[in-house]
Amino acid sequence: MKFGIFSLMTLRDHPQGAAGVMADTREMVQAAEQANFDIAWFAEHHFCNYSSSPSPLMMASYAAGWTSKIKLGAGVLVLPLYNPLRVAQEIALLDVQSQGRAVIGLGTGYQAFEFERFGVDINDKVEIFLEYWEVIEQALTQGVVEFHGKHIQVPRTTFSVSPIQKPLPPVYYTSTGPALLERFKHTDAVPFLAASTLGSPVLYTMVDGLNANWEKVGVAPKSKPLSIMQYVHVTDSRSEALEAGERARYVGRLAHHLRHNTLPMDGNFIRDQAVDGEQSIEQYAENIVCGSVEQVAAKMIDNIQRLDPSHFACNFQFGCMPLGRARRSLERFTTEVLPLVERELGPLENIGKR
Repeated sequence: MKFGIFSLMTLRDHPQGAAGVMADTREMVQAAEQANFDIAWFAEHHFCNYSSSPSPLMMASYAAGWTSKIKLGAGVLVLPLYNPLRVAQEIALLDVQSQGRAVIGLGTGYQAFEFERFGVDINDKVEIFLEYWEVIEQALTQGVVEFHGKHIQVPRTTFSVSPIQKPLPPVYYTSTGPALLERFKHTDAVPFLAASTLGSPVLYTMVDGLNANWEKVGVAPKSKPLSIMQYVHVTDSRSEALEAGERARYVGRLAHHLRHNTLPMDGNFIRDQAVDGEQSIEQYAENIVCGSVEQVAAKMIDNIQRLDPSHFACNFQFGCMPLGRARRSLERFTTEVLPLVERELGPLENIGKR
C-alpha cells in the first residue's frame, strides 16, 4: 500500500486568500514528497470557493516544476466537461514535463451546478464519459484518433506529443457504476473511492456498492485493486479535533449545496448553511480519520483490514485548515501513526496485493 496527498484547496478563511491556499498547497505537497508519499492529487471544481483548483492538470503541471519524484495526479478530471482532444494533449504534455510522473484520475462528475454552467446535460454524463475516454485512450496509446459517436465526431487526427509512460500513464476512476466497470474491467485502471467528509461509515457503504457492481459485470471484487481517500487530522487536543470536525462539516455542506442548480451565496462564497439531517461536529470528528496518534492508527487499521487498499490518499488541509496544523498532522502521521499501523498489520508494502 502506498500513500497520496489530496489537495481540495477550499477557500474559506485564509488571510492571504486564494494565493495563500496555493502557497499552502505547494508546501504540503513538498512535505509529502519529502515523506515519500507516492502521488499528489489535485482536485477539480468550478465557480465557487469549494475548491480553488478548476484545472487539476494545470496544478499538476505547476507542481512538476517544484517536485522531483512524487507522481502528479489529476484528482479527478470531470471528463464530460472537457474537449477530449485537448485533454489528451495536455495529459501527454504533463507526462513529458514531469518526466513520466503523470497519473490520470477520471470521473463522470456529480455537481449539477457545474454541468449547467458548462451547458452539459448531467443525465448524459456516463455516455459522454465513455465516448470521450475512447478518444483520449486512442490518442495517448496510438497517436491517432478517428471517432464517430453520439456526443462527439472526430475526423482523423494525429498527435505529435505522446506520454513517456507506455502504453499510457496510470488510470484511476471515481465513478463505479456497471457501465464504467465493464469498460475498465480488462485494464489496470484502479477504482478511487473518496469518503468525503462523512468518513469511514460512508466509505464502507461505497465499497459495498462497488463490490456489488463488480459482481454484476462478472468480476470477483478481491481480484481488483482499490484506492481510497480519507480526511486526516492528527492531534492530541480535543478542541482541535472538534475544529477539524467543524471544518469537515463546512466542506460537506458546500458539497451538498453544489448538487443543486441554485446555491445559497454570501457574495462569491457559498454560505455556511446547515443541511437537513446533517451530522454533529462531534460525529464528523469521529467518522473522519481524526484524533490522537492512537485513535488515527486504530481508524486506519480498521479501514485497511476491511478494505485492503493498494493506495490510501489523505486530505490533511481540508476546510482551509491552518497550514501549521496541517503540516504538523502530516508529519505526525508519517513518524508516529504509520509505525503503529505497521506494528499491528506488518509492512505496508505487503498490504493491498490482491
